[in-house]
Amino acid sequence: MNRFALTAAAAMATAFAAPAMAQDAGVTIVGNDDIEIGTVASNDGSTVVVDTGTHQIPLGTDAFAEREGVWTLNTTKVELDTAWAQIVAEQEAALAAAIVVGADVITADAQALGTIETVNADDVVLTHADQPMTLPKNLLALDEEGKLMVLANMADIMAAVGG
Repeated sequence: MNRFALTAAAAMATAFAAPAMAQDAGVTIVGNDDIEIGTVASNDGSTVVVDTGTHQIPLGTDAFAEREGVWTLNTTKVELDTAWAQIVAEQEAALAAAIVVGADVITADAQALGTIETVNADDVVLTHADQPMTLPKNLLALDEEGKLMVLANMADIMAAVGG
């Protein structure tokens, strides 16, 4: 390959790589109505988090398009915020429905932690190794399979409770 061909190939590779780099933190994102949606809070290469001022919404990098030097989404701020609020509400409802007496709880590293014995306003009491353990509800979530889990791994939980 001659020097000109190498230079052209490098320029083309740079041109195709540029869009992902343009979604860096602080970059303004505009909607299909040409009104600002928000700014990029972070980009890990596969997920871009857009801060709309109301929500921080994770989106795939392929959701974005570049138009005349401006990064856009094919939606509006109102539509995006409304859709995200609905997703969050559905997730919160599913989590609330799962936090019941008798529900099994796993750890973030998929180990069995215990079974819920009592549900209170702000926490749950579960039995772990025949001992009661109280966990704040805000540490509970549903995993990808819909299993109730605590947002900590077993080693960290045991260290926290002194076990």
